[in-house]
Amino acid sequence: MSKPALLAVDDDEPVLSAVERDLRARYAEHYQIYTATSGEQALDLLRRLRLREDPVALLLVDQRMPGMSGVELLSAARRMYPDAKRVLLTAYADTDAAIKAINDADVQHYLLKPWDPPEDRLYPVLDDLLQTWRQPAPVANLRVIGDRWSPDSHEVREFLARNLVPYRWLDVETDAAARELLEVAQVDAGRLPAVVLDDGEVLVHPDLHEVAARIGLRVRAERAAYDLVVVGAGPAGLAAGVYGASEGLSTLLLECNAPGGQAGTSSRIENYLGFPVGLSGADLTLRAREQAVRFGAELLVPAEVVGVRRVDPYTVVRLADGTEVTASTLLVATGVRYRTLDVPGAAGLTGAGVYYGAGRAEGVDHEGGRVFVVGGGNSAGQAALFLSQFAASVTVLIRGQDLAATMSRYLVDRLEASEKITVEPGTEVAGALGTRRLEGLRLRSGTEEREVAADALFVFIGQAPRTGWLDGVVRRDERGFVVTGLDLGPTPPDWPLSVPPLPLETSVPGVFAAGDVRHGAGMRIAAAVGEGAMAVRFAHQRLAVR
Repeated sequence: MSKPALLAVDDDEPVLSAVERDLRARYAEHYQIYTATSGEQALDLLRRLRLREDPVALLLVDQRMPGMSGVELLSAARRMYPDAKRVLLTAYADTDAAIKAINDADVQHYLLKPWDPPEDRLYPVLDDLLQTWRQPAPVANLRVIGDRWSPDSHEVREFLARNLVPYRWLDVETDAAARELLEVAQVDAGRLPAVVLDDGEVLVHPDLHEVAARIGLRVRAERAAYDLVVVGAGPAGLAAGVYGASEGLSTLLLECNAPGGQAGTSSRIENYLGFPVGLSGADLTLRAREQAVRFGAELLVPAEVVGVRRVDPYTVVRLADGTEVTASTLLVATGVRYRTLDVPGAAGLTGAGVYYGAGRAEGVDHEGGRVFVVGGGNSAGQAALFLSQFAASVTVLIRGQDLAATMSRYLVDRLEASEKITVEPGTEVAGALGTRRLEGLRLRSGTEEREVAADALFVFIGQAPRTGWLDGVVRRDERGFVVTGLDLGPTPPDWPLSVPPLPLETSVPGVFAAGDVRHGAGMRIAAAVGEGAMAVRFAHQRLAVR
């Protein structure tokens, strides 16, 4: 396989030569360095690289070029190489160009020229971007054969994508190579999906635990007991993993599907402190996961917790595979999930046109299609913007009359500025139509109903906490959120200690909650990260008095 490409584009040839010199000095060993003096020349090169199936890791593009601006070039390049990192170069603080680049070309960074020496400003930025571009590949040639409209196939694809595992998708209906592989492996097309490993072994209709184990993800704990067990690896759980492990606690993170939680599915998080051009949920997840593991935390995926019991002063966590882990302190950071759409036809089409979350696989599958998004929160807005990169049209359905009360202003402005996105207020889904896949929707506005053609429906409504596994042990509110700290009252019933619960501590000593799963949580990524870090401090306090 060819080395990934770094492409620098600038119409000023002396400047371009200096950029090429700096890139070669640091990156030539692991990357192929290319240059172009115009947007058209760069696009022609990218087309040739795409034909050869050569990967492109990063584009470093000057803004002010004749014929085609940097923003225009990066926007066009994004359609060919959506995963490539994009950096805009400006000769001065061109704020308007930077904002346009963020909104239109989804750039990850912009740099002012010159940057001599490169060690001060150029290399730190590119090192960070290239580190997050490199996708961890437990296997080098993973292939998934399945039916595009099969919920089981979708489940495997979503699991791999959300865990940042690269794979090649082969649709049995449209790809001759898929049918050839099935014939060679003697796999019945009615037993899909099939996962072809690097060594040629074929997993037929595997469960996610089997897939994870065979591709190199950690699925079993190394120890029977830990100082800190964290259930859930969203922003709160990952923060706790970083701080717990870095402060010397033996730390185990248990994640039922993929690290990152709901935040991990966001195509662009633009209001997270310290990232002026924003970052994707996948990038944030990758950075946090690597930090936690580097400090010594164990992360098990998939590891679904199904029950918990007390053996004072410890808490024993039971997993779906029947194994148990003992925790000196336990952090509940399981977050929330979107509520299912309870209308006729929706359940049977889940994974076949009806989705809860929007990833790249779903976007590519519905390229050029008619896409609908249900929900008025930030997640719905981010999904609509992301899907508009692929779909012919995106319609956002909301029950209220406008988005002002439920969505951040910057997202509302972005939706209004998009030519592909429309918002239909006062509208809800009354039914999903189709047999094998979604073909249409029944929409209700007031007392009137109508049917519209639809290729995909993405649902972002309500928040249901993942706390069923705490039944009978930890106190929750009427909606299922975990009650902590002062919300438990001055003297919680059955509280066994002479001192009141610590902040973030639940009705059980040594069991804490952080993030969206907690009653009264801030429902922001930064708030969840802060609570995850604080929970580790309180865990230390509880451990100190035992």
